[in-house]
Amino acid sequence: GIDLARREMAKQQQAVVVEGYTDVMACHLAGVTTAVATCGTAFGSDHVKMLRRILMDDDTKHAEVVFTFDGDAAGRKAALKAFSEDQKFVASTFVAIESHGLDPCDLRLKHGDGAVKDLISAKIPLFEFVIKSTIADFDLDTAEGRVAAMRAAAPILAGIKDTALRPEYIRMVAGWLGMDDATIRNEMNSAGKKAAPQQTRAQSTASSQAANVEREALKCVLQTPHLVGTWFDSLEESVFTVPAATVVYAACVQAGNPLEFDSAQAWIAKVLEQAVDDETRSHIRAMAVEPLPNDEPDARYVQAVLARILEMDAGRRVAEIKAALNRAEDGTDDVDQARLLNELLSLESYRRDMRNFAVGDS
Repeated sequence: GIDLARREMAKQQQAVVVEGYTDVMACHLAGVTTAVATCGTAFGSDHVKMLRRILMDDDTKHAEVVFTFDGDAAGRKAALKAFSEDQKFVASTFVAIESHGLDPCDLRLKHGDGAVKDLISAKIPLFEFVIKSTIADFDLDTAEGRVAAMRAAAPILAGIKDTALRPEYIRMVAGWLGMDDATIRNEMNSAGKKAAPQQTRAQSTASSQAANVEREALKCVLQTPHLVGTWFDSLEESVFTVPAATVVYAACVQAGNPLEFDSAQAWIAKVLEQAVDDETRSHIRAMAVEPLPNDEPDARYVQAVLARILEMDAGRRVAEIKAALNRAEDGTDDVDQARLLNELLSLESYRRDMRNFAVGDS
């Protein structure tokens, strides 16, 4: 089909790459006159050279190459192959995927010329397709799944040679996974260097802040049980991200309601009884004697600390819901999207209330 398409390719600055002759003919009959076939062979460097000559691919042009692949594992493998060649293009590269696995020929026979044109019009960037199809293998509703997806996407991000484009995809992946840019960038750099992951300064600062707030909250719970009030009931295990804080909180829950104890000493003794091991007891003892900022903190300070930790937890949950909405495609169930949006609005309001209480605006 190269002879049929050469003039239109140069004129429209577009090449649509399909697999076989029947697909080429179907595209041309449907009005997609820039279609060419790889003749059953995998797209490779020879195809790149030919298309670059025809499209006169350079920095002054805005040509595009659209690959058509099946939406299955074989199609993804083909896209990954094209991805490795894509770096040789200045032209923008895209992928057009038929969701039911139909090739252009079968698509035209079943749904007509318009369906073929719509297929090409609905193209998405090649990088986006490769990354999205990679992370789709993981359960993104769990922390473990999101971390695994990040690690799978990192080598792909590292393989993007365009230094101006790479940060954009880092931001996109961060949005899809509900993580911050620094975390994605750190993992990408590690994948690119094939070295052990190293925390960025931003990550370290965020982790240190969470650890400090969680420790301060538990110090308040242990040392001033009479000031905690009903705020203790608002806490739950997900609020704590540091392992030491998580086990201490679990011991507090097992000990019962702190307001029912006559003194802090009696409360701490009961919490120590519920500790699962000596290491946990060591953490409890340390938090029980470590000084609070004020010698005799009042209820306002204690409850502000607990409000702060609840605000941070709400922020993490907001990020997870936003990531789920970012991943949602047009075909996502409207009821499910509405549920997520309502949950997001509720959490945003709750986070705002906790922040205002923590800083003394309520």
